[in-house]
Amino acid sequence: MQKVKSETSTKALELTTIYEISKVLTSTLDLKKSLNSVMNILDKFMDMKYGTITLFNPETQELFTFVSLGIKEEEKKLRTYRPGESIVGKVFKTGSPMFIPNIKEEPVLWNQFRFYNRNQSPSYICVPIKGRNKVIGTLGAAFFQGEVSFSIEEGLRILIMIASLIGQTVELSQMVYKEKQKLIEEKTQLQRELKVKYSLNNVVGQSEIMKEIFETVHRVAPTNATVLIRGESGTGKELIARAIHYNSPRAKGPFIKVNCTALPETLLESELFGHEKGAFTGAIYERKGRFELANGGTIFLDEIGDIPVSTQMKLLHVLQERKFERLGGSKTISVDVRIIAATSRDLEKAITERSFRDDLYYRLNVIQIFLPPLRERKDDIPILIEHFLQRFNKENQKKVRISDEVMSLMLEYPWPGNVRQLENCIERLVIMADEEVVGIEDLPYEIRTFRKQLPDEKQIEFKNISKHSLRKTVEEIEKERIVEALKKCGWIKSHAATLLGITPRQLDYRINKYGIRIRKPWEEL
Repeated sequence: MQKVKSETSTKALELTTIYEISKVLTSTLDLKKSLNSVMNILDKFMDMKYGTITLFNPETQELFTFVSLGIKEEEKKLRTYRPGESIVGKVFKTGSPMFIPNIKEEPVLWNQFRFYNRNQSPSYICVPIKGRNKVIGTLGAAFFQGEVSFSIEEGLRILIMIASLIGQTVELSQMVYKEKQKLIEEKTQLQRELKVKYSLNNVVGQSEIMKEIFETVHRVAPTNATVLIRGESGTGKELIARAIHYNSPRAKGPFIKVNCTALPETLLESELFGHEKGAFTGAIYERKGRFELANGGTIFLDEIGDIPVSTQMKLLHVLQERKFERLGGSKTISVDVRIIAATSRDLEKAITERSFRDDLYYRLNVIQIFLPPLRERKDDIPILIEHFLQRFNKENQKKVRISDEVMSLMLEYPWPGNVRQLENCIERLVIMADEEVVGIEDLPYEIRTFRKQLPDEKQIEFKNISKHSLRKTVEEIEKERIVEALKKCGWIKSHAATLLGITPRQLDYRINKYGIRIRKPWEEL
């Protein structure tokens, strides 16, 4: 009867211990915290006063003490085991449990534990912690046999089960850690690639006006200043916004784009500021807005000129305070965001028409960048064409190039869709081309037919374009235009500079650069 009672008691102890340990192992992803809790449970339910969990480090090829109970802290930091060394190393190497009736037989362990009564000598059980197909560590426990309610065999069985649970937890934790590290590395790599992609070195343009824009971006990127980017659709406003973000101290933070035109008025406020559960019909859960998602980074408000007046007041408050409440909520949320806005609208006209608030305009207009339409920076067209040809040829494993006649037409075409239209045109040419050199007949209809509208004197010939670099071609065009302007203005530099839309200083620089000789009016006779 006593034996049955003892077996029942041991079984209850076993179940309680396993249950409590299962709970702590599944309660947190913090491995050290959960395994320290395992040590405390073994102390509470099995009177384990001294114990260790060691894990194998593949880099050092040693077992180190990960968590412990009753071990001197300095010993815990210093003590490691090689496979086969001491009982711990032997259990790891063989993958089999070991039992020592008297721990004094193991001097290393005897000196390691903080025994308060050195006359007592506990027994020691050490079992392997196994992963799916290999030993990854050990679980060791010291007991005073006369003080525990279970036999060594029963204690061994319980520790083997606990070690199995620990093995699963350690492997899961290692998998989570590896995945987390992989995600961190991927994120770092992506951020690095984005920084390179949106580096100003990769924003194509060598015209004087684009150089001035790049200089502004260089100056404004390191700051937190609000930026308003203006220009026609397709001029590259988002590209400049991303260049500012990825060349700023916020580059590691999020870049959140909001297309203000694409969202109906009823959804825009919820999209920007978020909403609480039940804020309106269909709000079945709490949702963060774009401002919250952009915390620590940049929010890009594209086509801000189309935001309804009803939302403009709340947006103005956010720009001023960097604080807001979700739709249907009363809790004030603070965010640390940089704001970049863009528009193709005439905001000054919108203010006169009372469709855009003047105070919001002035709040946005801290730094203004105006992107010119492509027709006003035609010197960049050959460079852009070459850039897009290289990109789409690489993507499609082709070697397509354009004829001199096509280049001539593209330089005269007004490109109402700006750089985006040019990009799409080159992509189409590369994809649809059957020959290596594409001609006028391969161009989209609206560009192909535009040629017929050009007067003869407007036809620019590029007979030798294939023999020169695009940089040289652009320089030749610029030089020709400067000479023409000087001739028209009777070689008066100040008048020629006005005609060209540049400063006299900039004109002097180009005259010296191209070695243009200033003639006297009578020399033209």
